[in-house]
Amino acid sequence: MSTLALTAETFESTVTGNDIVLVDFWASWCGPCRQFAPVFEQASQDHPDIVFGKVDTEAEQSLAAAAQITSIPTLMAFKDGTLVFAQPGALPPQALEQLVSAVRDLDIEAARREAEADAARAQDA
Repeated sequence: MSTLALTAETFESTVTGNDIVLVDFWASWCGPCRQFAPVFEQASQDHPDIVFGKVDTEAEQSLAAAAQITSIPTLMAFKDGTLVFAQPGALPPQALEQLVSAVRDLDIEAARREAEADAARAQDA
């Protein structure tokens, strides 16, 4: 599967409507973004069961602002609609493969329970 261009209109439904979604926030003028693009595209071909989306931060400035993007490229990973990874910087192919494996293996329900317990502890402090 090739990458999908995501917009403000399609972002939320894409993230919530698929098991795993990786999103690359990029811009055409960004050198590291252009270097990362073929790595991201190849990963999309290698993992057709995962949605690989791209957000052009120039065309989708409101979406980039809502996602609090301050540096590009920024890669985000969502599992069952929950943000589980967000990091600026271009990843080499091996690191992207490790991220894909980690997201696949993540027990999202356990992660949600842990996040809720952390929030409760922070509120009690």
